[in-house]
Amino acid sequence: MSDNELGLFLRARREAVSPAEVGLPRGPRRRTPGLRRAEVAMLAGVSVEYLTRLEQGRDRHPSPPVLSALADTLRLSPRERVHLHQLTKGLSGFSCGAAEQGPNRTVRPTVRAILEQLEPAPAAITNRFTEVLACTEGYRRLMAPSGLFEQGEPANVARFVFTHPGARELYPDWDAAADKLVASLKQGPFRADPVVAALVDELTVTAGSAFTERLATLPGLPPSGGVDRISHPEVGELRLAYESLELSIDDDQSLYVLLPADAASAAALDGLVGRRPGGLRAVAG
Repeated sequence: MSDNELGLFLRARREAVSPAEVGLPRGPRRRTPGLRRAEVAMLAGVSVEYLTRLEQGRDRHPSPPVLSALADTLRLSPRERVHLHQLTKGLSGFSCGAAEQGPNRTVRPTVRAILEQLEPAPAAITNRFTEVLACTEGYRRLMAPSGLFEQGEPANVARFVFTHPGARELYPDWDAAADKLVASLKQGPFRADPVVAALVDELTVTAGSAFTERLATLPGLPPSGGVDRISHPEVGELRLAYESLELSIDDDQSLYVLLPADAASAAALDGLVGRRPGGLRAVAG
């Protein structure tokens, strides 16, 4: 397993930026996608040797100006910039205290009231341990038939996806779902949180290479939105747009909402949750 999260993230972002995005010609055949180290080093004003040391984990304490230059060169979003700085703080022993306290499993009454207002949409409150702390009835009807809640509550989504046979039936694009969950576990304190570390150790044994290979190669920054395909045992295939919204830093929780991405999925969800036709409207074409 990689212990070089900073280098992994920098390399992944370098390979995701095209030469055209930074005003460089594509040039001759490239051995790797994205930018070469020499190109990033030139644009960021650092040496190729230094960038190599950062990516290989031989130097883990870049200065704030270097981080800013790399963030500009790699076209990082505000969320990615925060993640980059968090990675370097973690390497220097920084802790916000949340890891020592363990995951917060208490959902505030106001947040529960928000969930109630989101019915009949599938929505849930989760923590960084990927536990479902509270959910709408729409979410329960969507996820329960595949076995998410069979292992007790709070249900753990990562444990379900990597160890329950129903998960591969639920997610036609299982690899993408698995990638997002590993990235979620690696976000924030990661192994500095003993509860997350225990889950990682558990899945290393129970899920094997499907989990450990992702752990070693994926940077810890999951997408905050997108479209998933779900194959529901009762209503068939659904295309669902999802958004993950972070709550207060004191909560250390996220609101996860699923909405139909097309008219067919909207009609199927209406039938699943027993609401009138049109109760859920498609948010995309």
